[in-house]
Amino acid sequence: MRRDGLIILALVVLALIWLSVRVHSGAAQMSAQFSGTGLLATAPESFRRVTEAVPMSFPANHALHSGYRNEWWYFTGNLDGPEGERFGYQFTLFRFALESTARSDSEFAADAVWMAHLALSDGRDERFYQHERFAREALELAGATATEWWLRDWQVTATESGWLLRAEAEQFALDLMLEPTKPIVLQGDAGYSRKGPEPGNASRYYSLTRIESFGEVRIQGQSIPVNGQSWLDREWGSSQLGEGLDGWDWFALQLEDGRDLMLYRLRQADGEASPFSAGALVEADGSYRILGAEDFELVPARWWRDGQSVEWPLQWQLTVTEPALQFEVRAVFDDQRWNRSVQYWEGMVDVLEQGAVIGRGYLELSGYADAPGQGRMP
Repeated sequence: MRRDGLIILALVVLALIWLSVRVHSGAAQMSAQFSGTGLLATAPESFRRVTEAVPMSFPANHALHSGYRNEWWYFTGNLDGPEGERFGYQFTLFRFALESTARSDSEFAADAVWMAHLALSDGRDERFYQHERFAREALELAGATATEWWLRDWQVTATESGWLLRAEAEQFALDLMLEPTKPIVLQGDAGYSRKGPEPGNASRYYSLTRIESFGEVRIQGQSIPVNGQSWLDREWGSSQLGEGLDGWDWFALQLEDGRDLMLYRLRQADGEASPFSAGALVEADGSYRILGAEDFELVPARWWRDGQSVEWPLQWQLTVTEPALQFEVRAVFDDQRWNRSVQYWEGMVDVLEQGAVIGRGYLELSGYADAPGQGRMP
């Protein structure tokens, strides 16, 4: 999911409450933590559901999809500086609809709220920079067309060969050209990605798994030229998740031999993987095979305890049955933990085979901090 953002869907809960507080009390004081799994398991019946595969077309499907409860645009990437510096980044736009249809023709009407997350992992001193923003959809403060995605001045703009990403926070910024080198991967059944047993427990889901990336990062006033590889995940739907899920573990891995591997494990309350966990193996030529829960196994091998006593699995043993693959996935450094409105872990990882690094990627861990005492799985 990616971003199935495995996406940090708890964000949509916060976005809803944020708008309500702003509208009704004029304040935006948020201190509670929220879980996205419950919200993704339910939505008013008026919202559209994803219940079957339908034809998809591009670039039209890059734009937002009205009538669905939530949607996101999710970039992650590994970047290198000129002297071997290692950086990772995340840029995400989340849209959460308040109504299934437009409430009025007024440009001031807010039928959806948006949240954006921007993060930079600096491998030089193992420092994790993070920033989040909110905006209403009214007055074009945030939105997404086939050629542009934005939240105020954080923008992704289409070019002839890909996109231009520009986003700046107080201590850091990204200015990147993003040029896909492989075709779009339609996850699940031609983009119909099931997440549970009931009708509507699904999303539309596609990925671009290898995107040539170059430009610069700025950290505390220092500009550093970079190049590397990025990954884009796109999803939308309503009531995507089935009941009884505690979170997910999502892997987006780019191997040195040209293959890419996406896996997500939906975690049930008993700690076992849901049968609706899935993935995709993308060959160097862009052809791909969809993987079901029976085709792979993910086993935590090392846990990190953060300053709030939440434990996160940051080293994994990964096995794919066909073709036979066995890797170790390891965080580049431990503290790449989001501690803003929603609590999750998202950061750059290395892929190892028999102790040698054979690839890089990104790992997303959701649900571990959603409830007091939650930590290691049984």
